[in-house]
Amino acid sequence: MRKLFLLFITAVISIGISTSARAADTYTVDGVHSSIGFTVKHMMVAKVNGVFGDFQSDIKFDPSDLAGSKFDFVIKAASIDTRNDARDTHLKSADFFDAQKYPTITFKTKKVEKTGEGVYAVTGDLTMKAVTKEIVIPVTVDGPVFNPMAKADGIGIEANFKVNRQDYGVSWNKTLDNGGVVVADDVAVSVNLEAHKNAQ
Repeated sequence: MRKLFLLFITAVISIGISTSARAADTYTVDGVHSSIGFTVKHMMVAKVNGVFGDFQSDIKFDPSDLAGSKFDFVIKAASIDTRNDARDTHLKSADFFDAQKYPTITFKTKKVEKTGEGVYAVTGDLTMKAVTKEIVIPVTVDGPVFNPMAKADGIGIEANFKVNRQDYGVSWNKTLDNGGVVVADDVAVSVNLEAHKNAQ
């Protein structure tokens, strides 16, 4: 009887260890099919689009293990590209991102919550120019579907949100004669990632 009891306890402990050790699946981002971009209003009427060409993402995702899921990224500020060399040089300067002093923009996930079918609210810390603020990013995940080229399951990750650049000290501006400003404070950010599941 005592032997049977010990076997039962061992089985329970083993199941508990197996369950607690389970982690969300890890994914590698396909840079060729992924982008992080932004849009900001210029001169009160037009919109300027740009991208960050150099970024890394740390993706862990399992809809049944949201506690272990995360959507982190690190962007190289100096990789900003708005298709205008003079403007890009200004954006890298201390007036805006001060890319030499603050080379990266980061997002660190703190919590993932499901808000709909394939839709999640990702709470985390966004850091620019040594200023960190907690934000909530709505994230849509499509898939997984098998990608024959990557020979792995793939997911699509889309996020669209706004940040106020003044909150992070990205503060340069000029007032126009009509009372407007050269650059708007609100910046629309768009993240589109294709990621492939890593072998376990």
